[in-house]
Amino acid sequence: MQPSWPPLESEPFTIEARSADETRRLAVALSPVLVPGDLIVLAGDLGSGKTTFVQGIAAGLGITEQVTSPTFILMKEYSGGRYPFMHLDIYRLGRYQELIDLGYDEFLDPSYVLAVEWGDMIEPMLPQEHLRVSFAYSDNDDDSTRRISLSSKGSRWVERIAQVKDLAMELFPLSEGSD
Repeated sequence: MQPSWPPLESEPFTIEARSADETRRLAVALSPVLVPGDLIVLAGDLGSGKTTFVQGIAAGLGITEQVTSPTFILMKEYSGGRYPFMHLDIYRLGRYQELIDLGYDEFLDPSYVLAVEWGDMIEPMLPQEHLRVSFAYSDNDDDSTRRISLSSKGSRWVERIAQVKDLAMELFPLSEGSD
């Protein structure tokens, strides 16, 4: 029997976004490396920037439709961009079984780019290959600044996370902090 190795995981890198616009710009910078089958897992407190980041991904994919949080409908599909995009918000779900009953396997359609808000709540159910984006309020007194940490899980992301970091550092040259 072959040993099972954990998926490759990158060290997180952190950017300080000083506004919602900067959060969106970071996500737009991520969008060129996205391909169908990608999963972006978003984690963070209420109001920390998850939906704003998803808006940036959608804009970067060329989606012109308004993107809002699907908290009460759970899932929203967008087309008309470079790739089909699915936005899932599982905040209201209380158990794994609820997600399974809703057709979780269908949400993992490899022809879509998928963003899951509150994805950390279903960590054991996630595919090994994904990008994790964590949001936290900054330590300073400015309510609009967020610390956004990106880390990759799985071999599909090994090279692409380096590209994302390079793009992010071009946008935010003073935020070279690393967790």
